[in-house]
Order: sequence, then structure tokens, then C-alpha cells
Amino acid sequence: MEVTRQNFKDSLCPIYSAIEEADFLAIDGEFSGISDGPSVSALTNGMDTPGERYVKLRKHSMDFLLFQFGLCTFRYDQSQSKYLMKAFNFYIFPKPFSRNSPDIKFICQSSSIDFLASQGFDFNKVFRSGIPYLNQEEESQLREQYEERRSQVNGAGTPSYISPNSCKGPVNVPDEHKDFIGRVVEKVDALLNSSEKSVELEPCSGFQRKLIYQTLNWKYPKGIHVETVETEKKERFIQISKVDEEERRRMEQQKYEREQEEMNDAVGFSRVIHAVSKSGKLVVGHNMLLDVMHTIHQFYCSLPEELDDFKEVTMCVFPRLLDTKLMASTQPFKELITNTSLAELEKQLKEKPFKAPRVECSEGFQSYDTASERLHEAGYDAYITGLCFISMANYLGSFLTPPRSHISARSKLLEPFYNKLFLMRVIDIPYLNISGPDLQPKRDHVLYVTFPKEWKTSDLYQLFSAFGNIQVSWLDDTSAFVSLSQLEQVQIAVNTSQYAESYRIQTYAEYLQAKQKNTNINRKWAEDGWADASYKSAGMTSTCSRAHNRSLTGKRSLSPTQEDQNSDFTGIADSNWSNYSNPETKKIKRDAGVSGGCAQTYADVLVSRTTDDWLRTLPVEGTPSTSPTEAEAESQEADTWPKTSANENKDPQATQTGLFDVPQVW
Repeated sequence: MEVTRQNFKDSLCPIYSAIEEADFLAIDGEFSGISDGPSVSALTNGMDTPGERYVKLRKHSMDFLLFQFGLCTFRYDQSQSKYLMKAFNFYIFPKPFSRNSPDIKFICQSSSIDFLASQGFDFNKVFRSGIPYLNQEEESQLREQYEERRSQVNGAGTPSYISPNSCKGPVNVPDEHKDFIGRVVEKVDALLNSSEKSVELEPCSGFQRKLIYQTLNWKYPKGIHVETVETEKKERFIQISKVDEEERRRMEQQKYEREQEEMNDAVGFSRVIHAVSKSGKLVVGHNMLLDVMHTIHQFYCSLPEELDDFKEVTMCVFPRLLDTKLMASTQPFKELITNTSLAELEKQLKEKPFKAPRVECSEGFQSYDTASERLHEAGYDAYITGLCFISMANYLGSFLTPPRSHISARSKLLEPFYNKLFLMRVIDIPYLNISGPDLQPKRDHVLYVTFPKEWKTSDLYQLFSAFGNIQVSWLDDTSAFVSLSQLEQVQIAVNTSQYAESYRIQTYAEYLQAKQKNTNINRKWAEDGWADASYKSAGMTSTCSRAHNRSLTGKRSLSPTQEDQNSDFTGIADSNWSNYSNPETKKIKRDAGVSGGCAQTYADVLVSRTTDDWLRTLPVEGTPSTSPTEAEAESQEADTWPKTSANENKDPQATQTGLFDVPQVW
């Protein structure tokens, strides 16, 4: 279903109903750009920590605009063993609905606009028919402005239909406006002594309108109704009508209801995101970190400065997220899937050992056909994201005893994938953990190098030519990370730079120490210690609107060029060990064949085991006498994923892990 400003109100009930009945939701967005300065390689540096990546995206991507949002709801029909899908494709644009509405400024990136235009994207529909929206802070401010204006108009804090005599004394009219107000009073007297029903005053300034309201409310507490009317040319004038008290109350009530309806119209598309959040349903996306960041920033509140605060806000808005790109890059899928870009992933998941899911479009809704691709239409991309999730979830059922062909979106088999968002191009941290601490790899083989602005990558390769294979990750024009292939070479490289004049080499630990020192110097002290905002409120209404006054004018972006063709992490042969800082977990063996160009995901840091080992740890669910209905009910409430028993854990110092478990490496 295509949803624009013209049919948004009529579509709200079907949208709310679809969200309420869904088993899970899939989302996607189209945007006006990706980076307002750095190149994609600089914005997604291979040695970023999750905190550094978040800060860069917040700084360089939030001024772009999300102007198309795809939402697909999926409900499983157990009687027919198929999913019923409802697709919504929203066009979004922050058109001011009144003079008091925020006038949003945003930027565009020519490459992104050119790409979307080549895909047939309808920009006219965005700008002419896009659905407006307000975040919670903007909504709160606008409602306060409404109430303040009503109070000024009525001379008190209550609506005039409640207390028509609220303005007790005469109004203090400035000398320069006394003649003007006198002429208005004369027109009202003439109206009351004539057979006319109403009179229209000439357009005037906002201050003059305020004086008119206050004067007439005091001088004529009964018998007239005063209302501001706006013409098609946005000119405002006052209309005065002769009414009895009952009709006056009715007209004031209608005016108040219209204002509330205008406010709801201004909140616009944000009401859909509020409904998604309130539902608590699983929200599925593909490479969805930017989608989540911009959805929160554009429709809830300005993003906080710190990553930990962002995590708390995200958990309030979206308590359950799942990223299909990360899922496809993880065991048991990564050995079977060669390309995790969305279009290619959808094709591969139709082939064995996977199985294309049975999904049908609900009656009255737009149907998509994957045979005729409509990539980069947000609704279609959300649809195939949902298909990918269903195929991979159902594949997990093949590990159960007995195997199960359908895995519910509420199955515990999926819990290890919850709230972990794919991090692009980071070598050794595959995901950002929204609901907990992030992985902290030991980067003992990494050097921080500063050098003249004129240097190129070839200069760095020449500098480190004696150290074998290296990997360069640029930070800016004068600094980069260089990863060596052998740990014992690190100190040698540092020692060789002691007397160099044009460049400097530090260990990664020294780099972090210096960065932390600078951070502490720049932080501001509060009376009770470090200044720290709180985002722990379960309700976003008060949390996001009050806690984030750090506003960014502008919106969000995702360029099609950001999608990796292969999407695999580029690794480096630093040794056969991948070390993470953890007092309980020591060195975790990597695959012996890992070399430059390997695909590193969070399953790589699992204790290695064979498929037979995995299968031996799988639970036996159901019995031959269990009916399909009973089995499905069990899958929704009592699915368990495999755990390793104590005697199966070959490393006594390693934490116990299951087939799809993430190791406790923090």
C-alpha cells in the first residue's frame, strides 16, 4: 500500500491493525545521502570501535533526510502453514503545517540522488505528497505554543468556552494601536446593531490580533465569537460572528477540536513509529544500524552524544531488533552464503539447503514479485528482508530433534541474534551490541601512525616493507592504523621510528591512552561528578523529549554505495589467535586457514566444534505423539537453543557456549 499525505489518515487504522496482529515487522528506508564530509572508507574505518563508529555516523549522517520508509508486517497462518504479508510504502517529508511548525533543514548528496533517480524514484511525490512528522520534543513545544496562544487570546489559562468572562479588567492598549482597536470596536458595535451575522476584519499583525482578542473578550463577554481564519495565500484575518451563549460554546469546542486534529496531523508519520515501538514486536532490518539511528533521530528525539545513552534510548524505542546481514554472516549461515547484500541474499536463500518461505499478500494490499525486482523502493526492500529472515529462521529448525520446518519469530533459537547490529568494514568487531557491552578485541598487532599530509597508502607500504603483509586503515589525511601480520614485529616497528622526523609510530594501547586522556580533559564536571544524562525511563514520551536538547538540524542518509558487494569482513593474518579482553576467556582459536581476506563474524570467536558436536548438543523437542499445533505452541514459549555440557567443553577456562551463542568476551 502506497501511503502519502493524502491517504495517511484513512490508512492509520489498517496500519495499526497490521502491526497489532503481526508476528514480526520488517523495515527499510531510502535517504538523501550518506556522509556530509568524509569518504565512505573514512566514515567506516576498519579499526573503528563501536563508540567511534557511532560518533562518526551521528556527526556526519544525521543531516540527511529519510524520505521513504518501508514497513512490512508478517503474520503466520498456522492452518495454512504460510505467512500473510501486508506492505506499506510511506513517502515522508517535513512540510510545515503551520507557521509554528519546525522548518527543517536537510542536505542531499548528489551520488545518492543520482542513484535513486536512475532507479525511478519519484522525488515529486516526496516533496508534494510526503507525510509530515514531529519528534517528541517538537511535538511538546508545539503543544505548549498552542496552549500559550490560547491563554493569550483568552486572557487566562483556560479556554474561553469554559470561562468566557476570564478577562476581568480593561486591556492596556499601546497608544500607537488605540485608533486601530477603536475602529475594531466600532465595527463590532455596528454588527450587533445590524441584521448581519458576521464581519471580517482586515489582515493585521499577530500583536494586533492578540489585542483584538483580549479587548473583545473583555468588552463583549457574551454575544460574539472571535476566530482567526487563514486564506489560501496564508494571510490571516479575524472573523467576528454574532452568536448566543450556547452556540459560542459549541464553536469554541469545535475550534479546540480542530486544533487538536491539526496537532495530530503535524505529528504525522511519527505515529506509525510510536505504534511499532508500543507493540514490542520483533523489528527486522538488513544492515540496519543507520536505519535505527535515523528513525530515532527523525521521529523520536535527537541522538545522544554517547553510545551507551544511545543504547538505552534504542532499547526503549525498539526492545527487539534483528539484523539479517549479521545473521547471514554468522554460523551456521556464513559457510553457506557467499554474498550478504540484500538482493543476492534473497536469491541464495531460495536454494538448498534453504527453502523459500510461503508468503502471500493479504487481500487489499500491494503484492510484490521478486521475479521483477523493485530494489531501493523501501517497501520492497522491507519485504525481501522479511523473506530472508523467515528462510534463515526456518533453517535453524533443521538442527532440532525432530527437525521443524517452521520457527516462530518468538522462538528462543533467535535470541542470540537479538539487538546485535552489523558493523560495516570493522575487521574484528562484527556487531554493535544494543543490549549489552560490546566486544573488545586486543589489537596488540595494530600501530597508530601519524605522517605528513602528502603521504599516500603507497608511502605506508614502503615504510613497512620490511614487515611483510600489512593492512592500512585510514583515519584522516595525516593518520592511519597499520596492522602487522606478526605480533613480535610491533616493538621493532615502534623502535625504528624513535629518531624519525616526518612520522611517528605508537602502539594501539598508547593511542587509546592518549585519546582517553584528551577525552577526560574535555569533559565537563557537574556538582556530583561527571555530567551524565539518564535515559532509563521505560516511556519515551518524557525521556526523549526532555533529555535530548542537543538538536541536529537535518535528517538521515543511506547511500546505495554503502552496501558491500561481498559484505565480508576483510581480515588480516595477525596469527591463528583472536584475542579478546576477558578475565575468564583466554585465547580463542581461529580457523587454521584464516588469512588476509577472511570473513570474521561473531561466530568465529566461538569455541570450535564440528557439526556432529553441534547436533549432539541439540535438545529433543516433542515426541511422536505431539501434534503440529502443540509443537508450534511449544516453539513460541519453550524453544531452547543448545548448550554445551561441562564435559564437552574442551577448554576448562572457556565459558560455556551453545550452537548459536555469543561468547562472554567482556
